[in-house]
Amino acid sequence: MLDNYLSCLFSNFLSLINFKLMISQALLSTALSYSEYKSLLERLLKEGKTTGNNQSEEYINFAKINLQRMHRLEKTSILSEEILQSLSKLSKSYIWLVITEGWCGDASQNLPIIRKIAEASPFLDLKLILRDEHLDIMNLYLTNGSRSIPKLICLEKDTLKEVFVWGPRPQTLQTIVSNLLAKGVSKEDKGIITQKWYNEDKSKSLQHELNLLLQSM
Repeated sequence: MLDNYLSCLFSNFLSLINFKLMISQALLSTALSYSEYKSLLERLLKEGKTTGNNQSEEYINFAKINLQRMHRLEKTSILSEEILQSLSKLSKSYIWLVITEGWCGDASQNLPIIRKIAEASPFLDLKLILRDEHLDIMNLYLTNGSRSIPKLICLEKDTLKEVFVWGPRPQTLQTIVSNLLAKGVSKEDKGIITQKWYNEDKSKSLQHELNLLLQSM
């Protein structure tokens, strides 16, 4: 009986170790490419909808603005020489899995740059999943207990071993947002401050942080 008990404990232990691995393997076959994600957003907006469980007018308007922002950043964002050098040194294949939603402002600010980085290397494969359709996955990557997105999860392509997790926003901005929330600043004011920060930063912080992570791979 003791042997059976120990065997059961060992089996549960192995299951906990491999939990994220199993989840990642299961969802990759249903993940979206960047172009598929954008096509989904465009189709839903034509139907007066957005992604996710919240189909309020406010969230649909967010999604419209976000799609326009993504189009703009795709055209205007430029990758730094530092990150291009780091990308040129990659010799192993990775999957960049991003948890996102169409209404999320931070996702619209960061996804186009993440996509541009991934497309600059044959060793990076970008895949996207929707948060509200994968809450079991989202709950593994909470930020201070909240389901903040986007979350970028880097996995080794051959083993699906987790390499790093980034998100939901550059650390400098994350600190600002945390302080604003602690002060009880309104959603509207937080949005204005956040947008101003992104406009002034021009993806420099995001690229710097991802460059450091690339160098560690």
